[in-house]
Amino acid sequence: MSEIKNIVTDLCIIGAGPVGLFAVFEAGLLKMRCHLVDVLPQVGGQLSEIYPQKPIYDIPGFPEIKAQVLIDNLMEQIKPFNPGFSLGERVEQLIKNDDETFNVKTSDGTIINCKTVVIAGGLGCFEPRKPDIENLLNFEGKGVNYMVKDPEFYRGKKVILAGGGDSALDWTIYLANIAKEVTLVHRGDTFRGAPDSAEKVFNLAEAGKINLILSSHLVKIEGSELLEKVYLIDKNKQEHVLLADNLIPLFGLSPKLGPIADWDLSINKSAIEVNTEDYSTNIKGIYAIGDINTYKGKLKLILSGFHEAALMAQSAFKFVYPDAKLSFKYTTVYGVNSF
Repeated sequence: MSEIKNIVTDLCIIGAGPVGLFAVFEAGLLKMRCHLVDVLPQVGGQLSEIYPQKPIYDIPGFPEIKAQVLIDNLMEQIKPFNPGFSLGERVEQLIKNDDETFNVKTSDGTIINCKTVVIAGGLGCFEPRKPDIENLLNFEGKGVNYMVKDPEFYRGKKVILAGGGDSALDWTIYLANIAKEVTLVHRGDTFRGAPDSAEKVFNLAEAGKINLILSSHLVKIEGSELLEKVYLIDKNKQEHVLLADNLIPLFGLSPKLGPIADWDLSINKSAIEVNTEDYSTNIKGIYAIGDINTYKGKLKLILSGFHEAALMAQSAFKFVYPDAKLSFKYTTVYGVNSF
């Protein structure tokens, strides 16, 4: 039996994605200690786990930045504040103590005693939405993948992507210059993703650089040991067979709050309701930032989560140190290392 780890900190941040990491920076500026917990074995959340090489276009100051590069930069940014990490551990229990602190218990027996809990869990516990395709489960890891971790893996291969959202569009564009052959299959004739990305996909198809099959859906896959054939039905109910080395269904993620759903928080459609003054929840001392929260006018953007983290930290300081005077200094004047 592993030894129980007891950790004492100011803020316990549940979720080590981009918003959780930036919360460390904002808290660090106010000299608050942070410890992060994440069920994934590495920091970065969905960015590192699902699309580390995907380009991101809405981070201020970066016309384009790869997802993993953003995470690496955030880790470098918070290094001066020396946060703690419990990775590969799922938060199982939250207990409020008589002294108004919290005990956060994880699946590995770690107990984190903290003054404030910050939920930055993105979509919560998530898993890919799997389409109803015959034999799909039999080829998982044998040609079927639900995310692109390393684009180079697909170099020189015949790849079929399925979906109509941003991920399907972005990866079609990216893999067009890597894979031997790229085919995008979508059951509709219009896309849900960004119009600019959709236009790029149509242009690639017109130039003969990708195959674009609309108003069709996948029904079956086959192969001896590895994936070899993908069957689809078009709008005229005609069956077609495509040869493929890899199939990447990109139909989004199914969010699940997990144990968070049992913490008596105010929840609306699998998201935590917050006060937009400081992104506090209905339980004093607990905040929620990033995609896990909801409020009127909510935008599920990383930059919105960064804003929420900044306001949360200001409020959390007053909660953690009620008798201390908040003297916030601009980093442009003093530099991070002076905090």
